[in-house]
Amino acid sequence: MRDKIKYWTKKAEETTDRWASTKWFKRLSITSGVIWNLALILAIVLVTGGVFAASVGAGYFASLVDEEKLRTPDEMRGEIYSFEETSELYFDNDVYLGKLQTDLEREVTTLDKVSTYAKDAVLATEDEYFLEHEGIVPKAILRGLFQDVSNSDSQTGGSTLTQQLIKNQILTNEVSYERKAKEILLAMRLEKFMTKNEIMEAYLNIIPYGRISSGAHIAGIETAAKGIFNVPASDLNLPQAAFIAGIPKAPYSYTPYIEGGDLKDEVGLQPGLDRMKTVLYRMKETEYITQQEYDEAIAYDIVSDFRQNESRSYSEFPFVTVEIEKRASRILMDVLAEKDGIDPATLTENDKLYEEYAILADRAVRSNGYRIHSTIDKDLYLAQEEAQKSYPSYGTTVGGKGTNDEGEVVDKQFPVQVGSIMIENATGRILSFVGGRDHDVENLNHATSAYRSMGSTVKPLLVYGPAIELGQIGAGSPLVDVKFEHMDGSTMWRPANFIATSEQGIMPARDALAQSQNLPTLRLFAQIQQQMPIQYMMNAGFTRVEKAENDNYSSALGGGIEASVEEITNGYAMVGNNGQYVQTTMIDKIEDAEGNVIYEHKVEPAEVFTPPTAYVLTDMLRDVFKTDRGTAKRANGLLKFNADFAGKTGTTQSTKDVWLVGYNPNITMGVWLGYDSEKFTLSQFENRDLPASLRVNQLWARLMNASYDVKPELVGTAEKFKQPEGVVTKSFCGISGLAPGGACQEAGLVRSDLFNAKAMVPTEKDDSLTSGSFTSINGKRYAALSSTPSEFVSGGGIGVSQKYIDRMMAPFGGDASKLFPGNSKFSSVVSGAAFKADGAAPAGVKAAINGNTITWTDSPSNDVVGYRVYKGGSRVASISEAKGNSYSASGAGSYTVVAVDITGKQSAASSSVSIAAPKPKPEPKPEPKPTPPPEEKEPEAEEEAPAEEEVETPPAEEEEEAPPEEEPEEPVEEEPAPDEPEEPEEPAEDDAA
Repeated sequence: MRDKIKYWTKKAEETTDRWASTKWFKRLSITSGVIWNLALILAIVLVTGGVFAASVGAGYFASLVDEEKLRTPDEMRGEIYSFEETSELYFDNDVYLGKLQTDLEREVTTLDKVSTYAKDAVLATEDEYFLEHEGIVPKAILRGLFQDVSNSDSQTGGSTLTQQLIKNQILTNEVSYERKAKEILLAMRLEKFMTKNEIMEAYLNIIPYGRISSGAHIAGIETAAKGIFNVPASDLNLPQAAFIAGIPKAPYSYTPYIEGGDLKDEVGLQPGLDRMKTVLYRMKETEYITQQEYDEAIAYDIVSDFRQNESRSYSEFPFVTVEIEKRASRILMDVLAEKDGIDPATLTENDKLYEEYAILADRAVRSNGYRIHSTIDKDLYLAQEEAQKSYPSYGTTVGGKGTNDEGEVVDKQFPVQVGSIMIENATGRILSFVGGRDHDVENLNHATSAYRSMGSTVKPLLVYGPAIELGQIGAGSPLVDVKFEHMDGSTMWRPANFIATSEQGIMPARDALAQSQNLPTLRLFAQIQQQMPIQYMMNAGFTRVEKAENDNYSSALGGGIEASVEEITNGYAMVGNNGQYVQTTMIDKIEDAEGNVIYEHKVEPAEVFTPPTAYVLTDMLRDVFKTDRGTAKRANGLLKFNADFAGKTGTTQSTKDVWLVGYNPNITMGVWLGYDSEKFTLSQFENRDLPASLRVNQLWARLMNASYDVKPELVGTAEKFKQPEGVVTKSFCGISGLAPGGACQEAGLVRSDLFNAKAMVPTEKDDSLTSGSFTSINGKRYAALSSTPSEFVSGGGIGVSQKYIDRMMAPFGGDASKLFPGNSKFSSVVSGAAFKADGAAPAGVKAAINGNTITWTDSPSNDVVGYRVYKGGSRVASISEAKGNSYSASGAGSYTVVAVDITGKQSAASSSVSIAAPKPKPEPKPEPKPTPPPEEKEPEAEEEAPAEEEVETPPAEEEEEAPPEEEPEEPVEEEPAPDEPEEPEEPAEDDAA
């Protein structure tokens, strides 16, 4: 074998030598040598140039990223995961409400909760070599660079998923070589400490997907899956996954929805459908799916899966969404401040700090993916919304000038608005509310954010409750409903009741409250004013009430005191909660994106009234709903169920606002009606609209009935308010409030009612009553004097002392003759008011006659108690001034009238009026007989008419009338004691005292 090799080697050498000796071979050798040398030179040049180019490129690359700081792994992770996640809202009991209103909605998920089809579709479409590369694909970068330099029409891109993540979360979308260089560098670095699964998961949560069926802009595959197909990302089928995977290349071209959320037409859908087919083809080419799966997916009717008409929380529940967001932001201000080591209480003391944390909290609530659980019961809310929308009698909508959202003055319509809220007494949880009639017409929340004058709803909280707590009154203690005047600075103040002519004199406190009388409320407030009753309201959460209001008497009627429906309703919920104030809440708890509870409402009661005071006040406020003259009796009568309700109505000046608040042992609901513009009043269309007080009664009952339909056990509870220890029933003298003495018992004036035993019980014996009689002047009762003629004196058994009058009328005074008017429950009592006579005889009167009826004018004097009628020189009648100015005479003669004052002095006699005696009828003459004429006789004299009686004019200055010589023809009329009339619905003007 070796020999053969040597042989062939020798033959080859000989052949080579033979060729080399030829001319053409010599020329070929020279040429190849030159080519080889040139090749070597070219290679050296290319290598040198390449090294130079690479050095220049590396230098350029280094210059592009020179200012990019070196991020630590933790910093990069933090930026990667800093994407916004939309917070979600919930009704009570974890009933889903919707997402918070944001510019971009996003719901975060984990990779294990994403369909395999969706992950494969993304890899096939966006990054085929994702599992192999280390952040970048060089050939893809070079291809993209070449296309960019050559300005090619075909731009295939070269970004991996890692690069896209860097671009979206750390860098910007700026188109520049500098940004691209940083992207490459950071992508390679990110791959060093994040796993492929972590990168994929982050990518799927941050990538934008256009808009969804609600019209919201979205990011993240979970939001896209639910918003487009109404399924979670874990349940996406192959065609659905392919459609979603194709969207990020051109989100608003490929999304199936137009702005606003409506589905695109067939032409508008086609680009997205074509893109889905492209994704499916790439999945088949990369062998993620089989040919059969591809064919089935292509034939699938994806359009029928598109979700339509998805409502957003703001569009369906605007009042609820905005209110929850506002309250959650305020809570997060405290949470964030406390996290930063700042006492939350200082936020309200430092405006700059408050503003800073308000901004931080607003950003957090919109972008941190919180789960905000509210107290609003969805069924209750929907029932009340339906009830308020169906109420037909709100009243007239008026036109006027208003401002739009830009602050411009425009023509505007002002409908009668409503605000209502329902609160759970023991917890302060807001169960439901009515923010207004239509959010599109007026977006102000009238239940929580509109502050109006409280009107009479202030009376139990500022006057009656504190008066019970301070030991000033019990439930039935007597108050004075009599007008007074008070100099307020340079102005004379003359307050009146809602019905201006109404004065009921002495009346029980519970009646004064049930009927909402102003005068007794003002007098009671003045009696406790020095003990700062305003503090009770401040302790009950009224944020706009200040101590200075305690100095204003009008505060007792709601003047100058403003509150929201929420604050007023919670004030009454405090009374219903045994006097324990609990701050209202609409947020039960807030969880972060990981499910950690960062806030949970805690009930922290604070005592405002002691339980006995709260119960006594509640029992008084029951009368508002239960008694005939209670101002909420109509509302109570309209309820379809029975419950132990108490509460109060209120009407502000000129009827600009009307209120009704009612509570039972479980819940409290307040309702307000009025115009947004206070230049309009609810009473200005009286001939067209129902009375405002009737409207608020009807609407309160309608809302309560609707609430009962969905929550009967809560709203219609059979539970009664329980009388606590310390509440006692005690007897007292009804006109003084003191312990009943013998005279009070004999007079039948003893009453009994509830007291807070720890504050007061009647112990001091009553000494108010005296024996006495009264007379009437100008329809008012005054104590009779010893010189007052007896025929003008009535009563004679029961009177009151001056000491009593001074005590009861303090501090404002007033006309004591009105303490016991004829329609009073105590009309049998005579006021001890003394009338100061002028000491002069009264002025005379003018008399007239019509038939047998004698009439006369009133005496101009102001102390006249009655009139005497004389016939001749004899007194025939005494007429009380309260009886009227007429007398029916029964016999012929001349009559005069004199006025008599309280001291017994008489006026000069009036001019006389006469009644003529009737003329006798002539006797008929007999018929002449046919006999001789009779003898002539002397004619008889005609009967003389009776002579007119002389009229004796009584002396004008007599203090005591001399007894007449003969008895009067008619008995003197004695003024009978008036019967006690039934109490009218409202007292008439100038009721007789």
